[in-house]
Amino acid sequence: MKLWKAWVIARKDFSTFRTKRYIIYSLVVVPLLISIGLPILIWLGIGNAPIPPSQLPAVISGLNDVFNAFSFLFVMLAGFLPISIGAYSIVGEKLEKTLEPLLATPTTDGEILLGKVIAAFLPSVSAVYAGAVIFMVLMDAVTSAKLGYVYFPNWTVAVILLITVPLTTILSTEFSVITSARVSDARAAQQFGALIVLPLAAIYLATEIAFVSLTPANLLIISAIILVIDALLFSLSRATFRREEILTKWK
Repeated sequence: MKLWKAWVIARKDFSTFRTKRYIIYSLVVVPLLISIGLPILIWLGIGNAPIPPSQLPAVISGLNDVFNAFSFLFVMLAGFLPISIGAYSIVGEKLEKTLEPLLATPTTDGEILLGKVIAAFLPSVSAVYAGAVIFMVLMDAVTSAKLGYVYFPNWTVAVILLITVPLTTILSTEFSVITSARVSDARAAQQFGALIVLPLAAIYLATEIAFVSLTPANLLIISAIILVIDALLFSLSRATFRREEILTKWK
């Protein structure tokens, strides 16, 4: 596998995605809604009244759980953002009659799939990171005066952003690309791709009911599981990608 060929494919996809407004909107609007909306909720919740010293430990404990749960929303965002890009990556090109020339080039299936993964991964993870930075800055601005210290960044959000988010973005991208290669309709590819968010939503709900604690150790375990699934999905994508079938049977 030659990485430069995969990068050429990814660059071509980058130029295509810039013309798709719904992709640009999803990469910009959704992260901003989360990164700005959540601090506003906290600001409305804690109000302007000072916290009595006797209540401060309980408040900090409660905010700690809330902040960790909110931070995990960026993992869900990492699962959501690549869906539209990954779903379009193959079936969209087929519908626009640009896939056949690509499949006719002397590139391997692995190079094509890697290029598609890169094209969906980089914009998505960049959007998540940009949203997370805005989120942390605003959250610190809202809470630092009451807590007496700056909450973000911390080890929990470091594991989330540096390990869990990239692995989740790869997971969602690979799943969406596989789906895009197996269906002949872009909307169906997006609907199937959205299934990847369900287990992430289940983890988030588990944190809200205190069934799972988002400690760095638990996040590393979750990340390790996602890493194994990432490797399996890439192997599966190469095994199930049939360029002849895509060229001859898709209508």
